[in-house]
Amino acid sequence: MPRRTDRKHGVLLLDTRESTPDHERAVHRKLAEHLAALLHTEVVDTEADDSGDLYYLPTSTLIEPARYRELGITSIADFFGGMVTHPYMATKAISHPLPASATFPLGWTDDFARRASDALLKGYTVFSIDDARRAAALLLQDGPLRLKPVRATAGRGQTVIENLNALEAELRQMDEDELALWGLVLEENLEQVETFSVGQALVAGITCSYYGVQSLTTDHQGVSVYGGSDLVLVRGGYDELLQLELEDPLRLAITQARTYEQAAMQAFPGFLASRRNYDVARGLTPHGSVRSGVLEQSWRIGGASSAELLALRAFSEDPALQRIRASTHEVFDEVQLPADATLFYQGDDCEVGRICKYARIRAYDHP
Repeated sequence: MPRRTDRKHGVLLLDTRESTPDHERAVHRKLAEHLAALLHTEVVDTEADDSGDLYYLPTSTLIEPARYRELGITSIADFFGGMVTHPYMATKAISHPLPASATFPLGWTDDFARRASDALLKGYTVFSIDDARRAAALLLQDGPLRLKPVRATAGRGQTVIENLNALEAELRQMDEDELALWGLVLEENLEQVETFSVGQALVAGITCSYYGVQSLTTDHQGVSVYGGSDLVLVRGGYDELLQLELEDPLRLAITQARTYEQAAMQAFPGFLASRRNYDVARGLTPHGSVRSGVLEQSWRIGGASSAELLALRAFSEDPALQRIRASTHEVFDEVQLPADATLFYQGDDCEVGRICKYARIRAYDHP
């Protein structure tokens, strides 16, 4: 195991995914450069034998802490992201309980759903085809449901199901081994949805917490996907965030994200996260009732990370700075960059086509 020192001697990108698109790899490299600036070090491409501790930037939530101890990843000071003990904990599968008498993987606990119940929408997580059918029958009594593959990102792969026949068509396409390991979410479908982002990032002894509203855009296949976020970030924790003047729906979203996070800390032994992001949806049920709840967590780098790191650098450079407004942008087209934009990627990606990703610091607010 690397020897422990107070100072990190490099930031190393740790690609833990089976495949990473070129545009995402380029963004990750830029994020690593901003982390290195915060830590007063540099980006390195390989582990050095005797240079001391490294700081890691994983591309996904780390699973099984014992695998990463040899790298020196033992606390939130060692990496930007999150670490859990079992695969299902890294996905939106944790956002719902199991239906009665359902099968479940090693390490599953119902304790999380009990603790986080006030922060959750109505739904179920399942790990088998039969349990998916039973959960759907229960949910469809109140209206359409949303079928959500747990490893899909940016809103991709989700299907609104209105009856059991439609469900069967989707289930026939699923890999049962994949389902048994990672799970599948069936959730009440909301209309007129507004999605809030709530999160926290901790690097180099600086904590920032934020809220924001997500926007959607259309990719080159005509699919509606994540298009960016407008964020307000404060120096400090959720207490500092809740001291701002907030409308009731936003205050509820922050409180629900905090409840969800605290439930994870209490229910998942070994859970660590220096980067925490929660999507909180507010919308209408088929009966016209307003519902709010956490859709999923992101304990890894994500769409808001560029703004998070720009804000952390601003807080680091100006000790008097307490609040920042920032935004992230993902555009599937040619774009004229604003003068204050920090570019993270612009080009033709072999998987998604022409895309531009950038972030902006929109306003500084001193006390």
